[in-house]
Amino acid sequence: MPVTTSSSRPAEGTPPALRTGALGTSDIAFFVVSAAAPLTVMAGVAPLALVLGGIGAPVGYLLAGLTLAVFAVGFTTMSRHVRGGGAFYAYITRGLGPAVGVGAALLALVGYNGMEIGVYGLLGSATHDTGLALSGTDLPWLPVALAGLLVIGYGGYRSIDFGAKVLGVLLVAETGILALLAAGVLIEGGADGLSLASFAPGNVLVPGTAAVLAFAFAAFTGFESTVIYRREARDPDRTVPRATYLAVGFLGLFYAFIVWTAVQAFGDERVVEAAGSDPAGLFFSAITTYVGGWAADAMHVLIVTSVLASLLAFHNAINRYGLALAEEGVLPRALARVHPRHGSPYRVGIAQTVLGAAVVLVFAAAGADPYRQLLLWVNTPGMLGLMALQLLAALAVPLYFRRVSHQEGALRTVVAPVAAAVLLATAIVLVIAHLDLFTGASATVNTVLATVVPAVFLAGLALAARLRRRRPEVYAGFGAGAEPVPATPTATGSALPRG
Repeated sequence: MPVTTSSSRPAEGTPPALRTGALGTSDIAFFVVSAAAPLTVMAGVAPLALVLGGIGAPVGYLLAGLTLAVFAVGFTTMSRHVRGGGAFYAYITRGLGPAVGVGAALLALVGYNGMEIGVYGLLGSATHDTGLALSGTDLPWLPVALAGLLVIGYGGYRSIDFGAKVLGVLLVAETGILALLAAGVLIEGGADGLSLASFAPGNVLVPGTAAVLAFAFAAFTGFESTVIYRREARDPDRTVPRATYLAVGFLGLFYAFIVWTAVQAFGDERVVEAAGSDPAGLFFSAITTYVGGWAADAMHVLIVTSVLASLLAFHNAINRYGLALAEEGVLPRALARVHPRHGSPYRVGIAQTVLGAAVVLVFAAAGADPYRQLLLWVNTPGMLGLMALQLLAALAVPLYFRRVSHQEGALRTVVAPVAAAVLLATAIVLVIAHLDLFTGASATVNTVLATVVPAVFLAGLALAARLRRRRPEVYAGFGAGAEPVPATPTATGSALPRG
């Protein structure tokens, strides 16, 4: 892990700022992979993918990873030309104009907050389940969720390299327990001998694969947040792309490998039945059989720490988006303060913690279930919002590079972004078509959840129109906090289109 030097802190007499040069490639990758919560995704969601898609489910994770790797080509190319903390909304502004950029900024705030705040329900329910499994203790979920808010708020208050160290430890632990399960299965040769039938076309090209792809895309949510840490990265033109590809590659291969391992643990003929009869216990049963009961107990604990790691990763991402928007003047400028010692956007972090507590308390007061309602109802619009941002960012890349002089090849600036846009649009359609699998809710609830994203985006467009009329200087300079690398505009227009 890198050690922050005194050069990372602002000189005496200058305003406090984010710590520059504090994060290396592995640090940024830890934030991104931790946000995805690999252990929680595998133990909690992968069994459902097996039920729906059969033994070909591992390929769904490979296909989702490949799609997002294609998206990363144009996305990381853009990161070399548009700098700052605005990430998604800055890129979208450069390609599609300030109006769409403001809509994207509001969508990013709601999307990332949805992805984090809903997970406090999962923290409460996972801790409750762990207490029952290990000691028979019936822990109420609300105090656990509120304690988690304080812990995560403190983690975001501290320096970014402190967060990277914490996430590094937690990520190694949660991936380590899955690797231990895989090793046990491979050493024993599985239930019926190791088989590659999961990758046979006949087992992949089945009706349930569409649903598996929807789950698989959701499992990568948050991987794009690498670019949010550009201002704190060492040599960001190299570090950010490397961390992005590392995160996507690791998640795609690791997910597919672990799901394939689960198939081997029960056998091609029996795994779907086992997953269907006890989806929540599938991975615990496998690790008990192939490693031991102590490993199942450890997995229960590590699911809780996996959730905490995901919360901290999303909290840090939200803080940096909020800081960028406060610096832009869209959010109150009082939030654009960085801690003088820790170099963290602590005021945004406090505001986000208060918001999270308010949402959790409202759901608790309504008697909502922490998993089926707080998690799924809040998380689902967040997931759809981030997928919509990925699509808008993919569309923005070729339009931006049409307007500026550059030395990037057509593969990076046109072919890959257009292909990614088509694939991401398909992924969004798949997720919406199978929304009931994510929420377990009624058609009415699912309709409401699906309309949150376009409603937020339209609200952002309305906010942009208001800014254009009443605060034209903010509107005209929107995205300027992410200054582009100097480039000579071409005859087709300027580098920053006006919407």
